[in-house]
Amino acid sequence: MADTSDFRNGMVLVHKNGLWAISDFQHVKPGKGPAFVRTKLKNVETGKVVEETFRAGEKIEEADVEERKMQYLYADGESLVFMDSQSYDQIPISGEQVGDGRKYLLENMEVEVLIYKGSAINIEVPAFVRLTVTQCDPGLKGDTASGGTKPVTVETGAVVQAPLFIKEGETIRIDTRTGEYVERVNV
Repeated sequence: MADTSDFRNGMVLVHKNGLWAISDFQHVKPGKGPAFVRTKLKNVETGKVVEETFRAGEKIEEADVEERKMQYLYADGESLVFMDSQSYDQIPISGEQVGDGRKYLLENMEVEVLIYKGSAINIEVPAFVRLTVTQCDPGLKGDTASGGTKPVTVETGAVVQAPLFIKEGETIRIDTRTGEYVERVNV
């Protein structure tokens, strides 16, 4: 059992019959009344985000979650197959559990897989990925670096809004947490 003073970003709790990861927290000591902790919790299995308030010092059960480095191999119908980098075991994980991270997975990419009670419950895709643009509309004469955006399709099939000067074949960096273009990468 942990209490609110042990909270840290990424900590996984057993709360309300589910597993919740702390994405943000703030200790608050109002001028009047007892202290409390305001948190943003993300459901590890569904991705739903909720705000929750805990009394200062409240006991919370911390989930015994193990993180393993695994390599994405291939998609098999609705499942994605990952290989444990240590034991070479192959583990299928449903597309629902992977969530939006699926749009940014390339074969042989290293990811963190969360294991709870012997089964994979979620994956953590790297925060930033480099992907090649496979399809986009051509830019118009007079496009500038500070202009508008256009939809581009990357090699995984994801569609991202990128600046007008981006062309097919270029490599771009994408923030997987927000799905936004970050920069053009010179390879």
